[in-house]
Amino acid sequence: MEEALAPKELSAEDLRFSVSLDGGFKSTAELAQVEDFVGQERAVAALELGLGVAGGGFNIFVSGLAGAEKLEGLRRWVAERASRSPTPGDWVYVHNFKYPDAPHALYLKAGKGGRLRDLMRDLVKALREELPKAFRQEAFDKEKTLLREKYNKRAQELNAQFDKAAREKGFLLQIGPRGNVMFIPLINGKPLQSPEEFSQLQEAKRQEIEKRQEELVEEMEEVAARQREVMRELEADIRLVERRFCEQLLTPLIGAIEREMENEKVSSYLPEVREHILENLDNFKESPAMAPGFPFILHGREHRDTFLEYDVNVVVDNSVIEGAPVIIESSPTYLNLFGSIERVVDRFGRVVTNFTRIKSGSLLRAHGGYLIFSLEDAVTEPAVWKVLRRTLRSRRIEMETYEPFALFSASGLRPEPVEINTKVIVVGSPFLYHLLYTWDEEFREIFKVRADFREVMEMEENHRAAYAQWVTKLCKEEGLPPFDREAVERLLEFGARQAGDREKISASHAEVCDLVREADYWARKEDAQLVLGRHVQQALENRIFRSNRIEGEIRELIANGTILIDIAGRKVGQVNGLSVLDIGGYTFGRPTRVTASVAMGQAGIINIERESRLSGSIHDKGVLILSGYLRNRYGQDKPLAISASLCFEQSYSGVEGDSASSAELYALLSRISDIPLRQDIAVTGAVNQWGEIQAIGGINEKIEGFFDVCRVMGLTGRQGVMIPAANLRNLILRSDVVEAVAQKKFHIYPVRTVDEGLEILTGMRAGGVEEEGTANQAVSGRLREFAVRLKEFSGGNHRQEPPAPA
Repeated sequence: MEEALAPKELSAEDLRFSVSLDGGFKSTAELAQVEDFVGQERAVAALELGLGVAGGGFNIFVSGLAGAEKLEGLRRWVAERASRSPTPGDWVYVHNFKYPDAPHALYLKAGKGGRLRDLMRDLVKALREELPKAFRQEAFDKEKTLLREKYNKRAQELNAQFDKAAREKGFLLQIGPRGNVMFIPLINGKPLQSPEEFSQLQEAKRQEIEKRQEELVEEMEEVAARQREVMRELEADIRLVERRFCEQLLTPLIGAIEREMENEKVSSYLPEVREHILENLDNFKESPAMAPGFPFILHGREHRDTFLEYDVNVVVDNSVIEGAPVIIESSPTYLNLFGSIERVVDRFGRVVTNFTRIKSGSLLRAHGGYLIFSLEDAVTEPAVWKVLRRTLRSRRIEMETYEPFALFSASGLRPEPVEINTKVIVVGSPFLYHLLYTWDEEFREIFKVRADFREVMEMEENHRAAYAQWVTKLCKEEGLPPFDREAVERLLEFGARQAGDREKISASHAEVCDLVREADYWARKEDAQLVLGRHVQQALENRIFRSNRIEGEIRELIANGTILIDIAGRKVGQVNGLSVLDIGGYTFGRPTRVTASVAMGQAGIINIERESRLSGSIHDKGVLILSGYLRNRYGQDKPLAISASLCFEQSYSGVEGDSASSAELYALLSRISDIPLRQDIAVTGAVNQWGEIQAIGGINEKIEGFFDVCRVMGLTGRQGVMIPAANLRNLILRSDVVEAVAQKKFHIYPVRTVDEGLEILTGMRAGGVEEEGTANQAVSGRLREFAVRLKEFSGGNHRQEPPAPA
């Protein structure tokens, strides 16, 4: 057996990682606040494009933002640019006098909506006070008196004519005690005194009188009709007088409103108001006193607001806004986004509504500006996505009653649609963006700009300074004590650990702010006026302590032998693989025993996890790659007559990922060659068909997980971890692991190929498949033996021919 050369090992200096800040500040109290979105140049460029292009579906989908601080940062960034934009106007709804079920929408200058409402209320108030006074003026009473005298004279003339006609027909008109008209026959110029006298007349005479009476009744009906016509003419003339007197008061008031508003639609609306007032002057007259009745019974028109038609419903009021509005809708429900038409039950039990019950949503209030909300929240609300697509496509809002579960609508109102110019900025996950982009054709037409925020940024000087400025800003906003230089450096190291890269740091503002608040807590417990580096470290350690209960229990199970893990000695077909568990936001590594079983056959490599449906597709791919590696390396001069199985022992929750494929390959090669592997070295790394070890994720957690197990069970000075050399830039380990490496109690071996790892685990030189005394030759020789024995066993054929039919 040819021994391998001493493996390359990482020193403590290779593993140590620290961040130093440039500049001479001692604490964050000396620093200025940072601008939003440092290190997000691509996302900022997309935002500027979306905000700069008007219309055409250039709404913005923002992905990669997380946390309330980032959403507030987006609002500040947009608001800073919106402040330089013109202030949009107000939207109001007014009564449609021609079609009451279709209220008019008016667009006015900023602040003019509330002013129009006040002017219309002042108009109604002035008319209610002044018109009754005008109707009591002497000139008005004089004209009414003259009209009454004129028409009374005409009525008297009609009565005199009818009286004359009655006498000519031989009747005397007499008014009965109940106001009824009686016709008294005249005989020889004298009226009959009693019915008996009428009955004593001859039959022919009585018939003649009755015939003349019928004719007279017909004439009386004609006279009565003419008298009613006279009264109608009197009422019409009186109304003309009232109208003329009202016009003298109303015209200047209407004209003043029109001149102040200077709006074409208002100029079209006010004549309708004027005409409606003149046609309904009775509403402005003094009502006669009513006799007291039951307290719950109302008389006349008291059950409704008589002057509601003249009110103005201001649905968007921009009187106090400077620049374009920027609205964050934290609860994007249908009502909050699009508004609604409220309905109420009146005192008579009827469901009623009117144009003053129209309520605007944030999409209309943001007209001329920007609306920001979470699309993931919005798409889960009933009807929101459908209506949002329609609104952004047509660029107008149609107000309607929100009744998602009603069998039919009972609104009765169809308000005039409102044209909007709102730039919509939605926040969502990359998954949601790709899902909607793929399956909803309209999505790509209404959200043409995507601002994708990165999760990490480069470890550059300005980005490191941004961390310190983030802390400065948060401390000033929340009244926290300043952080010293070392504390900020610990935050940067935390950011690098979160990014999993020595050359990058996390761009998650929310994660940094949370750690700042926790470090402040530990500083305040000591009554410290300055947050130090040890306070940040204490916050990080306490985070782990609060979350690592399950990790500790797993280590305990390994230590007491419940979970079988060997950390010393050598064994054939067995190796310690490393996996990562993520439980409730806390991630940790743990060793897992990986075993291989090999026999002569043709089944190939069987993945027990896959057969038991406990593996994911990526892990299955990793196992299939092993077959490709065996064919490339050992199957060029012989068939691979092998049946093998691979298993993650005591794994019951499923396996995903290909980071254990190198460990599986080492166990398989060990089982084939019957060469034992070191159990004090854990293995991680993916492998390709050419035997190259590829980078994997969670490298720090895996190393620390195996180190913690070894520490609990006893460090021997030989234990360590074998990792892909491609992961060296990702190593940001705990200080206790680095110290153990410095004291030669723990070892970390970077490898680039399967052969390098095989030499470390076996202690033999890997060599070539034809080199005697090497590990690869032992594997190749055993596979050749399998092929020969399988051929012999099957009678010279890998597959026996079926017997010939008799």
